[in-house]
Amino acid sequence: MLTNLLRVVLLILSLLLPSNALRAQDTPIDIPAGIAAMGEASLKELGQLVTDLAATGDSAVVPALTALGAGTLYFEETSGAVLIERGSSYLNPITGEAVELGADADLSKIRVNNGLRRDIAAALAGMTLMSDNPATRLTAANGFLAKPDPANIPLLDEAIAAETDANVLKAMQTARAVTILGDDEASIEERQAAVPLVTAGAGRGAITILNGARNSAPAELQPAIEAALAGLEQERAVWGALQNVWFGISLGSVLLLAAIGLAITFGVMGVINMAHGEMVMLGAYTTFMVQLIIRQNFPGLIDYSLLIALPAAFLVTGAIGVGIERGIIRWLYGRPLETLLATWGLSLILQQTVRSIFGPTNQMVIAPTWMSGSTEFYGLSITYGRFWIVIFALIVFFMLLMILNRTPLGLQMRAVTQNRRMASAMGIRTPFVDAMTFGLGSGIAGLAGVALTQIDNISPNLGQNYIIDSFMVVVFGGVGNLWGTLVGALTLGVANKFLEPYAGAVLGKILILVLIILFIQRRPRGLFALKGRAVEQ
Repeated sequence: MLTNLLRVVLLILSLLLPSNALRAQDTPIDIPAGIAAMGEASLKELGQLVTDLAATGDSAVVPALTALGAGTLYFEETSGAVLIERGSSYLNPITGEAVELGADADLSKIRVNNGLRRDIAAALAGMTLMSDNPATRLTAANGFLAKPDPANIPLLDEAIAAETDANVLKAMQTARAVTILGDDEASIEERQAAVPLVTAGAGRGAITILNGARNSAPAELQPAIEAALAGLEQERAVWGALQNVWFGISLGSVLLLAAIGLAITFGVMGVINMAHGEMVMLGAYTTFMVQLIIRQNFPGLIDYSLLIALPAAFLVTGAIGVGIERGIIRWLYGRPLETLLATWGLSLILQQTVRSIFGPTNQMVIAPTWMSGSTEFYGLSITYGRFWIVIFALIVFFMLLMILNRTPLGLQMRAVTQNRRMASAMGIRTPFVDAMTFGLGSGIAGLAGVALTQIDNISPNLGQNYIIDSFMVVVFGGVGNLWGTLVGALTLGVANKFLEPYAGAVLGKILILVLIILFIQRRPRGLFALKGRAVEQ
């Protein structure tokens, strides 16, 4: 009798607890069968399938779940297959291979509602948040940060407890703090503790997040948010000023390249060369031609085209500069007005010649891969193109400084600068020095043209955009003084960038010009005046 009673009890228990008792013995869902079952499943059944497939933790289910949430998962009723739509093709959701469909294929989209989409997003986030790949976990944490949901807090807590990567851990903690901050059911203490985590971890989006939280935060939370926002605004002002300094340095490096050749030409020879901008333009077109030849004949060298164009542009523009000095300038020494008019007419001739050969439209130089993109450096946004131009400008500056101080030609150039008559009396061939000086200045202008191809349009009018600024840099820094040219270029570049947000680009340049005029009235020789008997007369 006891045996019969035990059988009755077991029978009653089996009838009362079918689901919970048996679920522990359930085997994991078969992934292909689970995906195939989506085709004819109801919304409720789809929700259970999503949960079961995500519980496997297998990355093979990610494409199908992603397509289901995006509305690109289809059911082919003839064959009973579930397929992912990709453009005009249909793919197997497990293998990713294209599937050929017959003419009688009957496709229907597997429809989902917003609730199921949220479940899919949570399931995918949960899978990626516990992934073995740190980059995948970081992406998932950033996804939680972008769309905070209090329901995800237990999942984040579990992931934070298991996380070992410092960057991923910070992103997870920030996502949790943002979620807590916007959760009205969280305690004031928890939300106050979340404010510094959001401030420290949310980066540039912290101000937006805190402003959004302030609008709905209770009075007890307002002081903490206000204090955090005040600190962030002050920090943003500091980084904004530093960003303007960087922009000014990058602009100053361009001005330095454009003006440094003019500095030695104007300083040694006293020639007002209005065609100096056209040397810059010819250097840019030389770069265009070099890259065109490489692109047509040696495409594997395209990443090195700018490096190959540097000596080519220097030689081409340097040779043209020597020809200009020997053919025109040498006959006009001591007559500054005639020199100015002659070089201005020459600039018009060069512009029209280039316009006739290459046309009036802009030409394009492809940026090499190592000059493409940008990076963040302690909150500063730095483009690789501008960075390499700054480095290149400094290299050109110090190479020119070495030429002037460590070579016989440099010694002769400095001697002619200080006292032309005495240098001639000592046996220095001043006509040769003049030609080499003009050629060197023109060659450096050509190097500037190579750099400008990465930040400006290549057109016949390219040089006109920089000739006035170049003269301002030379006069402000001190005629013929390279250090003065460096300081003048960087000073004017930074000043321009600080004035532009308040006065605009055009008015900012006008203000800079007025300030230089006022400065020159007090110091006619510029910041760093040259010393010498001829200069002082």
